Amino acid sequence: MQVGTCFITLQLYGVNSLKEKRRVLKPIITRLPKEFNISAAEIDHNDVWRTAVIGLAVIGNDAGYLHAKLEKAVAWIEQQRPDASIEHYSIEFR
Repeated sequence: MQVGTCFITLQLYGVNSLKEKRRVLKPIITRLPKEFNISAAEIDHNDVWRTAVIGLAVIGNDAGYLHAKLEKAVAWIEQQRPDASIEHYSIEFR
């Protein structure tokens, strides 16, 4: 069994409050599990307006398949959410 995790650091432009930050992040965190059957949550920089860190997790037998699934999730954020620019991401397996 493989556990794949992905940590995504986002820059949120035009966000001036935590309420606006939630308005941007909530649809992303809600939609990723529906689209890719993965777990998603905000895991760091909870009190910082213009920066967010999202964690993704997926479990399965084939590391290559899991890696591709996480890469597709990152690409989906880049394509669908221009208001949340990906600054950095990393994928790890355990």
